[in-house]
Amino acid sequence: MSSNPSVLIIGAGIAGLSCAVYLKQAGINAHVLDAADSVGGRVRTDVVDGFRLDRGFQILLTAYPEARRLLNYDALDLRPFRSGALIRHNEPGSSTAWLKLLNPLHEPLSVFRTLTSPVGSLADKFRILDLVFQTQRKSISKIFAQTPITTMALLHDMGFSEMMITRFFRPFFGGVFLEDALNTSSNFFEFCFRMFVEGDATVPARGIGGIADQLAARLSPEQIRLNTLVRQIDGTTVRLDSGETLTAPVVVMAVDAAQAARLTNRPAPAPTAFNHTTCTYFAAPQSPNAEKLLILNPRRSAATHNMCVISDVAPDYAPAGQSLISVSTQGMDTIDEAALTARIRRELTDWFGTNGPAGSPAQWRHLRTYHLPQALPAYPPTSLQRESLRLTDTLYQCGDQTAYPSLNAALQTGREVAEAIIW
Repeated sequence: MSSNPSVLIIGAGIAGLSCAVYLKQAGINAHVLDAADSVGGRVRTDVVDGFRLDRGFQILLTAYPEARRLLNYDALDLRPFRSGALIRHNEPGSSTAWLKLLNPLHEPLSVFRTLTSPVGSLADKFRILDLVFQTQRKSISKIFAQTPITTMALLHDMGFSEMMITRFFRPFFGGVFLEDALNTSSNFFEFCFRMFVEGDATVPARGIGGIADQLAARLSPEQIRLNTLVRQIDGTTVRLDSGETLTAPVVVMAVDAAQAARLTNRPAPAPTAFNHTTCTYFAAPQSPNAEKLLILNPRRSAATHNMCVISDVAPDYAPAGQSLISVSTQGMDTIDEAALTARIRRELTDWFGTNGPAGSPAQWRHLRTYHLPQALPAYPPTSLQRESLRLTDTLYQCGDQTAYPSLNAALQTGREVAEAIIW
């Protein structure tokens, strides 16, 4: 790394990499420092025994405007899920094990099945269409400018039945927000709902980490310095844990609020509330369900909240002849990995039996469990105001914690900081 960069960026997550890429496009030399051994921050993929394991179940919504602006979708070789969900239905006295809700805007032939699906009432289906039209006729800036309430309050105000909320909205968007009470801001809900309607939910063919890798590849190798812990920022001087100092006219912090306060010796902010999740991966000899749909469990007291066979969507996630199953569990502050794995096996055995094409879930090989206590910043209605990206004439910050919790916000704030530096 050369000694005279124009900008030093602390953090090689999506926001920091986005900022560096935009600066490079403008001819500005930025260097990125990160304490980790690889780029990506929360957006990373590990390879375990030939399986590609994202650090927590993550998707890329192709309608994200910032992703469309910066990412090369063709190079990522995006693989789409079907638009809709398969819902586990196990009410006492019911013989129906599964309910299917498909998006007729993506699959027109499914319109009759969707209208008659017992996921919700017929009136609920028409309310969904009203929600589609409501979110489509507003600009994204107008969506976020509205006075927010909770997502749950919005759904009640729109007249959705408890059945529709319990069977679809809570398990689906609870999985998006990583919180089942649906206390997340209605503004963010409307934004996410619009993104799901306008585009596809996808994963890059070789893992979600391909997004960070693509951005890093647009920088020269000397612009990224990993395994480098920053101890302090003092004006335009960056002090490393090793004792080395680096200087640049501008410094950008692409880290969370607690780290930013520590680096600048400011009083610690009020603790950031995070929504957390646990993702458990299994290898199976075949897929237990090849629908390419996210599988939802409305019974949130279970350990299996959301599940998918991700290798059905993106075959490169698993070695040939094997399937990769991802199970998400919300709301666990701490975990006993062995107990959680055993509990998930029992639940999935109840779902799929012991004699299906994938064999007994009790025999599926446990690959890895990711417990992510800081998976996503919480975004209640009180999070209306965005934080300033410019802190001083020489110090900036970016990242989804300054706006709203999504990949789109990380890309957006990285771009906005770069544009502020350029101009």
